[in-house]
Amino acid sequence: MNVVQSVDSVALLPAYLAAGTAVLVLLTDLLLARPRATMVVAALGALGTAAGAVLVGAAGERRTFCVGADCSWIFGGRAALVAAVVALLTLGVLGLSVPALLAGRSPVGEYCFLLACSMTGGVVLGAAGDLITLIVALETLTLPLYVLVGLRRGSLASAEAAVTFFVVSVVATTLTLLGAALLYAVTGGLHLDRLSALLAERPELRDLPLTTAAVAVLLVGLAFKVAAVPFHAWAPATYDGAPLPVAAYLSTASKLGGLVALLAVVQRALPADQTGPVLALLAVLTMTVGNLVALRQRRTVRLLAWSSVAQAGYILAPLGALALAAGRTDEARSAAYAAAMAYAVFFVVLELAAFAGVTALRPAGADGGTLDDLRGAARRHPWRAAAFGLALVGLAGLPPGLAGLFAKVTVVRALLDGGAAWLALVVALNAVIGLAYYLRVTAALWAPPPTSGAAAPLPGGAAAVPLVGVVGVVLAVATVAAVVLGVAPQLVLDLAGR
Repeated sequence: MNVVQSVDSVALLPAYLAAGTAVLVLLTDLLLARPRATMVVAALGALGTAAGAVLVGAAGERRTFCVGADCSWIFGGRAALVAAVVALLTLGVLGLSVPALLAGRSPVGEYCFLLACSMTGGVVLGAAGDLITLIVALETLTLPLYVLVGLRRGSLASAEAAVTFFVVSVVATTLTLLGAALLYAVTGGLHLDRLSALLAERPELRDLPLTTAAVAVLLVGLAFKVAAVPFHAWAPATYDGAPLPVAAYLSTASKLGGLVALLAVVQRALPADQTGPVLALLAVLTMTVGNLVALRQRRTVRLLAWSSVAQAGYILAPLGALALAAGRTDEARSAAYAAAMAYAVFFVVLELAAFAGVTALRPAGADGGTLDDLRGAARRHPWRAAAFGLALVGLAGLPPGLAGLFAKVTVVRALLDGGAAWLALVVALNAVIGLAYYLRVTAALWAPPPTSGAAAPLPGGAAAVPLVGVVGVVLAVATVAAVVLGVAPQLVLDLAGR
């Protein structure tokens, strides 16, 4: 028997480009030792990775590393969408990091290298066809972030956030690996499609207590990664202690990676009747707790962190329809998976725009501050405040933030089609609760400043926010992307459904 496999290098091109970016960043930093050159190489590599993913994905599905019909690498429309979005998010976060990097608050070479390594994990994650590739890609996405969170020089809060993130992630990884090991012990398979086929062909395996334990442990491990309640406590402290651009990456690319991993195992490997009730419970808890706690927040990043927790609940909601027989039909399942993936894409674009708005309205290198620090910001910087306000309105699901509105409508429609009207009602009620804090922040931007006749003093004694060109460009591009997605949302939904 021939044990030599042919490798489709075209299918692997996006991964090659992402990994090559990390290597080139290291070489550029070593040979040139010029921060600007290092950042340019990282930016071009991220842009090239996104372009490569689009080109390969447009040519149709490609598979490699196959044993019979089971493949470890499947690069199709959804994988291309994930790879391109992760690469563009990396490019945006790099742009937000430019002022702090040029100011010397973090070492440029190490920062760009770690960001490129994390991007590589995100690119691989979307194409993973087995549990080993999936978990390794997820950890490649996450591991560099432990260092990035604590890389800010002289910041105790950053170090504390890094330790918190590290400890929780180690627990989550351990649980995920344990769940995968238990599934292998039950079925003898690791490929996602093979696991699904084995559990469908042999119903007696699904009744084993070991199978139930494996499914539960695997879901809990991945729930940590997406900060789903009750596995969410690490997120607000980590986001608030991390540098603003890193917090943006955690809330967008890292969360997208966790959701892609969760969606992969739910859609292709695990029995829907076992995962559906768990996901429905997680969705209700996550969106409700996230929104209620966000109402009490006064620090900007903590509010966005709790908002991110609530948004994860909306993304998980369509998968909760799998708990009902009507939600497990082929048509209803396809709609639920597409709705979850599309909502995730809309969310990360709006979330990046929101973090870009905070970064643009704060001094270079400062943290997110409090809501009072943003009062009257629109009077000083109307365009940046308007873009930030549009992102917040979009996250709330109100026009003119059409991307957020379409995302919520898609989720509700998928739930109704799956017979989960009660869960659709919970989503609608939580969307109303979310309006309170999103609109409160938006209103604060146009409210009178805290001190009459003058803008409130900013940290470090600065009297006004310095104009940062690159951050402004990221904010403008993210805002335009959110508007475009709101006008033509069906494109994302079609790609998410593949």
